[in-house]
Amino acid sequence: MANFWFVSAPMRSHTDWGGMYLTAEQLKRTGHRVRWLSGPEIAGLFRASPVPFHPLPQTGWHWPPPLALSSYDPAAALKLRYTRALDTWLTVDQVEAGCEALLQCAKESGPPDAIISEPFLPAAALAAEALAVRFVVAGMPAMRPLAREYLQPIQMELAEESADRLNQLCARFGVVGRNFSGGATPSVQSQELHLSYFTKRWYLADAAKLLPQNVYCGGLISPAHKNSRLKWLQDIPEENPLALITLGTTFKGNLRLYSRAAQAVNRAGCVPIITLGNLPLSAAEKQALLSSLPPRTHLLQWVPFRHILPRISLAIQHGGMGTTHALLLHGIPQIVLPQVADQRVQAKRVTQAKVGLHLSAHDVQQGKLFDAANALLNDPSVRENCRLFAGEMQALGGPIKAAETLAHIASTG
Repeated sequence: MANFWFVSAPMRSHTDWGGMYLTAEQLKRTGHRVRWLSGPEIAGLFRASPVPFHPLPQTGWHWPPPLALSSYDPAAALKLRYTRALDTWLTVDQVEAGCEALLQCAKESGPPDAIISEPFLPAAALAAEALAVRFVVAGMPAMRPLAREYLQPIQMELAEESADRLNQLCARFGVVGRNFSGGATPSVQSQELHLSYFTKRWYLADAAKLLPQNVYCGGLISPAHKNSRLKWLQDIPEENPLALITLGTTFKGNLRLYSRAAQAVNRAGCVPIITLGNLPLSAAEKQALLSSLPPRTHLLQWVPFRHILPRISLAIQHGGMGTTHALLLHGIPQIVLPQVADQRVQAKRVTQAKVGLHLSAHDVQQGKLFDAANALLNDPSVRENCRLFAGEMQALGGPIKAAETLAHIASTG
């Protein structure tokens, strides 16, 4: 049996990607040696997990301190946004420390047969090359790099900066950067295997950019255990449609967005279910939010999708990959309110697949949430599209297919 390391940034959402953690669990279930390596911040997620957890002092992931971008002129604010995005995954000192932590782990316990990394951890890509072990990316497909002529000036400037940072890291560890893409904007890329937990049709608009090392796994629904069902959910009559409102685990936007979403779905006939994630609220802020919500709203910190999604008729969400994947898998129409760049990509794909709508901040301010919710709830063609897409996702096998693919490449030497 093979030995697999799964490596992620120390955030709950970065263990998902539509099925990354479940793939590790499936490999463990079939007798392979599996270990999850990340920061100690998420150790609690693995206390009851069959997958052993190894804390790393550093993963290479970096959250820059928040900035009040409104105090900058538009050009400076744009540069700051792009720079902060680059710093999040490619700050040299942080990535160097993350790679050293992985190499130290290999020195102490022996190297794995393969490292499976989320898409934004250069430390894992560098460590795999330094250890001469197989490297796999879970969560995103490999794509051809963006041509230089399509870059904005600020992107061009930062492309040169990112290439310089990567060259520094490769020189530090004596590698050539095999596990990175070429082109103007380098990114983490396996030459052997990328696991996507969507279907190939999900990437239809980017079909010409997809590379041959991609395997599309779809997903499988994990049923909730009968003894762990939520009483408050059982108390809501089955005939009452529910709408989930979630803006991600790191949302720091205006709380009025929750209120506007709840008011819109309530007016459309749904019971609003809001999950706040890690949003820190003072008692006064929470009370102000509660007072702005319809009376039958349920305001929660977090709820397992496997419990709530079988009851959901509509979702308003931020465009996170794990959330989008779960809604697709359950055949739920969705309204996407993206907050950052990668979420806008998911929003675009939702509309292209005709399983939901993408609204901008301006659309929300113009009161279009109700119209969008009402349209999705009452359009049978959207529900049929959602049903068909869910069937396509489930037919691919999900984490079972991903685990079988990993086991196969490990056995081929």
